[in-house]
Parts: sequence; C-alpha cells; structure tokens
Amino acid sequence: MFEYVLLSIPVIFLVASVYYAYKNVSVGKRTKKTAVVRQIASFAIVGTLCLIGSVAVMAADGNPAPAGDAMGKAVSMIAAALATGISGIGGGIAVGGAAPAAIGATSEDPKAFGKALIFVALGEGVALYGLLVSILIISNA
Repeated sequence: MFEYVLLSIPVIFLVASVYYAYKNVSVGKRTKKTAVVRQIASFAIVGTLCLIGSVAVMAADGNPAPAGDAMGKAVSMIAAALATGISGIGGGIAVGGAAPAAIGATSEDPKAFGKALIFVALGEGVALYGLLVSILIISNA
C-alpha cells in the first residue's frame, strides 16, 4: 500500500503543475517561456522524488541495494530514457521552427514544397536517431 501512495505523489504533482501552468498562461499572468521553465523544474523535482521513492520502497521491504548486474541494467534503462527524451525534445524544437517556415514558403511558392519538407524531415531525424540509440542500449543491456 505504501508503494502505491508513494508512486501516486509524482503523478499528482505533474498533473497539478501542468494545470497551474495552463491557467497562468491562459489568464496572461505568465509568459510561455516562464511556463516552460516551471515545467522543466517540476519534471526535475518529480524525477528526484521517483529516485528517492524507489530507494524508500526498497528500504521498507528490507531488500538490499541492487547488485552489479541489476544496477547496470537500471543505469542502461535510465540512459535509454534520456536518449529518447532529450532527442525528442530537440526534434520538437527543430520541427517547431521549421514547419511554420515551410508552410509560409509553400504558400508563397508551391514549388518550394519539396525543399521545405526536407528541412522538416531533418528535424524529425534527430528524434529517430535518439530512438534508435535507446533501442541499441536496451538490446545490449
């Protein structure tokens, strides 16, 4: 029972932070940049809570710390998650800047569609490379 309560706290915190940021931006109290910084900070806090929570659950069950092989697998899973997450964020930023420019260029000159589509696809390629790296990390773990 303790595990479920401990695992529900980060979920509640994330939902509350998203709702809080949405309300502040929609009312006009905060800019979008401030909302993004708050979201990144809240995700960092939740990540820390999850790491601390997993140690607390292991201590409550009386399990010793994971051995070498289990620790290596845990670190490889964290590395795979970071590779996918960070590359996804980078790809989103790239596509977020390239797609509106591509739409604008296409509306002015329809012949520029192929060239514009290539730049949007290059931004998405970053996310795909991160996904491939995480698949390689998981398959070797």
